[in-house]
Amino acid sequence: MKVLIVGGGLGGLCLANGLHKEGVEVRVFERHPSAESDKQGYFIHLEGQGREALQRCLNEQGWERFLATSTSAGSTWAFRDPQLQLIAMRDDVKITGKPAEVVERRAIIRWEFRSVLLKALGSEESEIVQWDKTFTHYEEIEGGRVLACFADGTTEEGDILVGADGSKSKVREQRLPYLHREDLGIVIICGQCSMNETSSCDLPLFMKDCSLNNIIPYGKGWLFVTSWCTQGSLKNEHADSHDDYTLWAYFVPKDDTPPNMTKLSAAELRDIVLGGVRGWASSINDIVQKANLSTIVPVYLRCAPHLEHWDSSNITLIGDAIHNMTPAAGVGANTALRDAQILTDLLVESARGKTSVAEAIGKYEAKMRPYANAAVALSRQIAESATSSSLFQRFMFRTVLRLAQASPFVMRATIGRGAVESYMK
Repeated sequence: MKVLIVGGGLGGLCLANGLHKEGVEVRVFERHPSAESDKQGYFIHLEGQGREALQRCLNEQGWERFLATSTSAGSTWAFRDPQLQLIAMRDDVKITGKPAEVVERRAIIRWEFRSVLLKALGSEESEIVQWDKTFTHYEEIEGGRVLACFADGTTEEGDILVGADGSKSKVREQRLPYLHREDLGIVIICGQCSMNETSSCDLPLFMKDCSLNNIIPYGKGWLFVTSWCTQGSLKNEHADSHDDYTLWAYFVPKDDTPPNMTKLSAAELRDIVLGGVRGWASSINDIVQKANLSTIVPVYLRCAPHLEHWDSSNITLIGDAIHNMTPAAGVGANTALRDAQILTDLLVESARGKTSVAEAIGKYEAKMRPYANAAVALSRQIAESATSSSLFQRFMFRTVLRLAQASPFVMRATIGRGAVESYMK
């Protein structure tokens, strides 16, 4: 069996690691010219399912490197009012009764995560990953095989083609041409503020400890706040690669969204956020006002439609290539890693003669669709709630949060880990 993977992002490289570890021949094709050419993007959080999937795909050395490169983001998810008073705190240790090391999130810079995945492939990385390969199309050829074609005129033949090429997937465009992402009409403005810039400010601990926080006013607006903060041995290792910073993401109310936000300057985008958080706690205004203008960008949210059954073949998709979702639920990367682990297990079974390729991919897609649909729906629901101007909806949500804080039963049923994971089953 030879597996071709289009896309050298997190999902594609996780899949490559899982297959390579089990002795399956695999090749990855990435359009960027080298591993050093794409150091964009923020850090990401891996929860329990994502971490478990990753660990199962990595070899022991790769897993240890991941733990050494990532940092703890705790086990809590807070909801606060504009003056930073706590409304509700989801603590997964208390909810699940499991140790912190089992349920904690791990935070890691995206490009450093990719480096971990590349190094885990060992000395064979140069053979497995091919850079500067822009995929154009595939052709189905004799013997049930597939030919991947690239813009430089080269081709590669394999038994299976996996599209891991992101939200604008060329593989999906050919394999499932009717599947189009939906524009939600929702915009978030993101920015980051170096902790060096706010060292003189009295920032609360939650803006500096990698924990997850949602700031929810009674009226319009919604602000997500977290941070990247190197800890322990990471401080010396990464001292010159990036600053510690606080990240914020402002969900612009739909009825207040200006047209053509991509044409606004970073300062104009910042002023929209400052207007939205006017009257909020001074530390919130500090991290917005002092944000590095080069990091402030508008992001238009899109998501995949509900995935219905399709006939399986030896061409399939993982991650954003098939179930692109909003970042509001924080489960996109975790879901992609889950895809990689499930597909790895099933392809390994096929390589060992236990099932056919068609059966293996059919089983993967049947398992993937329900949890992917649920994750996309959850991320969409949160994004739409965050940008709604309905005072009644906001009042009811805050009421549920207060009830959850007062009752462990309500906490587990509403914003507890079990409630979120029920979407992911």
